[in-house]
Amino acid sequence: MTGTTSARSRVSVVTGGALGIGGATSRRLAARGDLVVLNDVDREAAEEARREIEAAGGRCVPVVGDASEDDVVERVLATALDAGEGRVDVLVNNVGDFRPASRTFLHSKPEQWQRLHELNLLHVFKMTHAILPAMVERRSGCVVNNSTVEAFRGIPGHAVYSAYNAGVSAFTRSLAVEVGQYGVRVNAIAPDLADTRQTPASAMLRGRDPGLIPLWVPLGRFGDPDDYAAVVEFLASDESRFITGHTVPVDGGTLAASGWYGRADRKGWTNMPNQP
Repeated sequence: MTGTTSARSRVSVVTGGALGIGGATSRRLAARGDLVVLNDVDREAAEEARREIEAAGGRCVPVVGDASEDDVVERVLATALDAGEGRVDVLVNNVGDFRPASRTFLHSKPEQWQRLHELNLLHVFKMTHAILPAMVERRSGCVVNNSTVEAFRGIPGHAVYSAYNAGVSAFTRSLAVEVGQYGVRVNAIAPDLADTRQTPASAMLRGRDPGLIPLWVPLGRFGDPDDYAAVVEFLASDESRFITGHTVPVDGGTLAASGWYGRADRKGWTNMPNQP
């Protein structure tokens, strides 16, 4: 069997693991029996997640800090290896953010590009590079990255964010081919419309009628953090043992719709959503 070990003995690292999709992922993996090494920049949120996981009977060790910083990566690795007696079974590179954002690319600044690079791509390289040797040595393990559907379509105003996430998906494909020979799998999810503290549904709607959501989203609603975490759990489990190198859209069908929307009168479809 390749990819993972039993739920009882696994050690799983989750970056950005306190809130939103990462928080739901940490809780799911802990609920299935993993010892979760939870990295997050928010100390209070990390401690709250730990308390909730332990109250539910799970195990969690927080490591507070920015996942793009070398010393934090080293602490995460050391904590995971210590907790797992030299093993790490799962790495979930969940950290990502579209902020700092600019109105357009022309209004953006190089320092914003740099921070977006650190938040969306650089930490994926650093954390994977640190933890992968333990998986290769054991010839078992899996990596799950967090990309976005915006890596596969245009998103005006966020060209740099989109480019770095496209890099996450490209990295996922290429690394999967490279390390498959060692029994290590690498996949990613591509979320859209996640109703989280970072991207609340109220902000996405911006005063629009919530009743119009079924016209924009084939499944008719925004996503709950657990909708995404469930797919991460699947990709990190032996149920997906023959899947590697893929980015799975978790988006209620928005990417498949590719800009087509239900008409307000429900008489067909339109690619001009301001029209009935």
